[in-house]
Amino acid sequence: MEYQIRQAAVEDADAVVRMHTLAHEECYGHLLSPAFFDARRASMPLRVEKRRPYLDSAQPRIIAMDESNEIVGFADAGTGRDDDLPGELELYSIYTLRRTHGTGLGVALLKAALGDLPAYLWVLEANVRAQAFYVKNGFQPDGTRKLLSPEWEELPEIRMVRSDI
Repeated sequence: MEYQIRQAAVEDADAVVRMHTLAHEECYGHLLSPAFFDARRASMPLRVEKRRPYLDSAQPRIIAMDESNEIVGFADAGTGRDDDLPGELELYSIYTLRRTHGTGLGVALLKAALGDLPAYLWVLEANVRAQAFYVKNGFQPDGTRKLLSPEWEELPEIRMVRSDI
């Protein structure tokens, strides 16, 4: 399957939020409560409005569309936000719909967002599949761990860093 990968535009906000919500349900359905997902669906209009100015950026806000022009993946990166800054570039997020897993789309999105640059990211501690993907693409856990906010039911995350590839 072929995907069109491009920089997102403000007009993509609604489709990105819908895709992001579905990806959360697919990836984290076994980790978070039904109430979490009910709240995510209920907050979609507000999240669309917050996403619009975020997409209006020169920093990587990459989307992938399938042959029917449906957004099936996205990745975004920018200046690192951690106080102890393990690197200047942070991969903020990367998501693909389950039906695209194993197609190479994740690698294509990662390359589009980061190239081969050193970077770091945060990943759910229980998301072993994502961690394996990141290790395969040069990232290693650096031993730093934190809990997400109560909104995210305080799930633990670990930080992974790619120094060079």
